[in-house]
Amino acid sequence: MIQASQEVDTKTLRRVIAAASIGNFVEWFDFAAYGFLATILTKEFFPSGDPTIGLLKTFAVFAVAFAFRPLGGLFFGVIGDRIGRKRTLAFTILMMAGATTLIGLLPTYASIGYWAPLLLTVIRCVQGFSAGGEYAGACAYVMEHAPRKRRAFFGSFVPVSTFSSFACAAVVAYALESSLSATSMVEWGWRVPFLIAAPVGLIGVYLRMNLHETPAFKALEGNHDVAHAPLMETLRSQSLNILKLGAFVSVTALSFYTFTTYFATYLQVAGHLSRPTSLLVTVLALFFAAAICPLAGLFSDKVGRRATIASTGLFIIVTVYPAFSLGGSGELSSSLLGVALLAIGAVLSGVVTAPLLSETFPTKTRYTASAITYNLAYTIFGGTAPLVATWLIAETGSTLSPAYYLIAVSIFAMLGGLSLRETSSTALEEAGGAAFAGANGAAAVKPVAKRTI
Repeated sequence: MIQASQEVDTKTLRRVIAAASIGNFVEWFDFAAYGFLATILTKEFFPSGDPTIGLLKTFAVFAVAFAFRPLGGLFFGVIGDRIGRKRTLAFTILMMAGATTLIGLLPTYASIGYWAPLLLTVIRCVQGFSAGGEYAGACAYVMEHAPRKRRAFFGSFVPVSTFSSFACAAVVAYALESSLSATSMVEWGWRVPFLIAAPVGLIGVYLRMNLHETPAFKALEGNHDVAHAPLMETLRSQSLNILKLGAFVSVTALSFYTFTTYFATYLQVAGHLSRPTSLLVTVLALFFAAAICPLAGLFSDKVGRRATIASTGLFIIVTVYPAFSLGGSGELSSSLLGVALLAIGAVLSGVVTAPLLSETFPTKTRYTASAITYNLAYTIFGGTAPLVATWLIAETGSTLSPAYYLIAVSIFAMLGGLSLRETSSTALEEAGGAAFAGANGAAAVKPVAKRTI
């Protein structure tokens, strides 16, 4: 039988990372732009006498898009395990770029009334469906090329692209806010970030279509072992691992969207910073997050996944309350420190999640299982993060209430993550093997012949 070798040359690995990263960049650029422009979108699509109600409606549409992510994860996960990673990822980026461009062309409530928020919601659902197949697939694509002992390091460049996309979206939003009048921003300025997706998306499609399939999936094809019913096989053999890893990904999702999407609004609402100033703070923090991702990858490869999970949970629990306190102070330097603390927690959790999504599940059902795990957690805890945070503050009257929510989820995440076995040194060919263990507890791994590429 044929086994994929992890000895991929450096040039190929760089191209793999670039293709995975640019697609991931496009996927998340729109989600970032939507969050950063939430206050303007509220006025244009959800006019209301109560600003809080309007903001809640805007974030509700943000959350609705996430309801379609598990469906997209199921669809693209099954497709990715049947026809391969490369073609599936090319389709996800094409769908996302098209939907994002349409948002930039939408008429507003003033032009077409209730059709405006309805069409916005539909397009956001298409984006959510597309995003459901993106991140887990991009991680699998990189992991199935990366050397065993450096998977977290090379995988960290996928989160780098994610944080960079949010940073670039914030830069564009900040530049528009600073250079345009309030009238111009409302009339057409807010459309610019969404229209940028069209050319960048086409570049991503080109890069992905001109790469080879992963060695791991080629090995499955060579062995005639490609899953014919990936969903059924996943549910039968990986349900427990999905629950365990999903529990940990909950804090990845919540910390990520609290940091990248909600906190810019929090700085305005709780700290009373101007919108341009809050965006500037967020931009600096996002570039900081992108810069330290590889360091977090090196750390995870050095100490292992379980130690990284424990470190992540403890760090977030200890720092989240000070982070929100500093963010609500209304002072620029304090706000920068507060958002930097949130950034470190989001980076640690995001970077270790990237290899865990592939190391936890077998190649045969990796795309399906990782997409289900990732998207369920992000739907429940990520997409609702701005909505829940806004609701908690409105109900409790305390601007610090979202911090307690993040602490509670961190504890839950540690319980789930630490129940996983250590996988940092496990070959991907053996990933998920514990799920097939026999009565003696030994994982069933078939002997295979080695194939180099």
